[in-house]
Amino acid sequence: MKQPPIFECIFIDYYSSTPKYLQLANSIINCISDGKISKNDILPSINELSYNFEISRDTAEKAYKYLKKIGLLGSVPGKGYYVKSTDLSHKLKVFLLFNKLSYHKKIIYDSIVESLGEMAAVDLYIYNNDFSLFKKLLQNKNDDYTHYVIIPHFLEGGEKAHEIINTIPKEKLILLDKIIPGVDGSFAAVYENFENDIYHALELALEQLSKYHTIKIIFPENSYYPDEILKGYFNFCHQYAFNCKVVHNIEIEQIAKGEAYINLMESDLVTLIERIISTDLKVGSDVGVISYNETPLKKIILNGLTTISSDFQAMGEKTAHLILNGLTEHIETPFYLTLRASL
Repeated sequence: MKQPPIFECIFIDYYSSTPKYLQLANSIINCISDGKISKNDILPSINELSYNFEISRDTAEKAYKYLKKIGLLGSVPGKGYYVKSTDLSHKLKVFLLFNKLSYHKKIIYDSIVESLGEMAAVDLYIYNNDFSLFKKLLQNKNDDYTHYVIIPHFLEGGEKAHEIINTIPKEKLILLDKIIPGVDGSFAAVYENFENDIYHALELALEQLSKYHTIKIIFPENSYYPDEILKGYFNFCHQYAFNCKVVHNIEIEQIAKGEAYINLMESDLVTLIERIISTDLKVGSDVGVISYNETPLKKIILNGLTTISSDFQAMGEKTAHLILNGLTEHIETPFYLTLRASL
């Protein structure tokens, strides 16, 4: 008996690192794209796929469920799966929920959109670090999104964020930048390891830091930055015998020779530079400056600011990779030290 046309365009590479369910799903997508199967065509049963391609029933079912989730397949109880749509232009629909707008968030957004290309429609929402707005946006969301990408940073109230996030089906969830304790199940994440990142970045700058006796970190009290940054900072200072101090208000902090400053907020960076310029202290010898998050201007300011920064471009690319491949991996984002004259 001649097999249905779909069997001719399904290919499983048993040596590939791509999950077999995704290879099967992509084969069916290509079959639709090539016009070998059409809208309302009935697809082979899960048992048929399992038998013909020597894959488990779970693998075949997972592929069908993935294609159903992105809107290409439908199913009828007792009859199986059929082609619901042949529109491949926007087979994915992504809900992006960012804590704020910034230069770095724009890099992430642009990277995600560019990497997804025409494979997805992307809706961006901003909650301005406000937990109440975060909760409202997720509770009022439509249910037709295939993925939810969430950056969870809050000024207050964030201790209950996991309860809201846990209402999202885990196969649709990608936590970005930070993993929230209490989020259960198998979900995807592209995250920063805040404690280890700052510790190892400062280790790489140890030779330059050795000219200073004190390292201060400017960390406003009302901040969404995670406390893990402070843990890594304190661990480094204690390990290498530096005096340390958390500065909550740089406007009133006394600046003295032999001190290096780690700055997180862009507004605080302006204040810090203005105050240093108003003294006779020389940046890079008398006073050191390290700024969080690379920007083009930091290559120029004070003949170059030393930065410690995540790779935001890579963060977006890896997020898109998880979306396109239906993966639930946890991927740590690269973190870099860029040494310049300010240290």
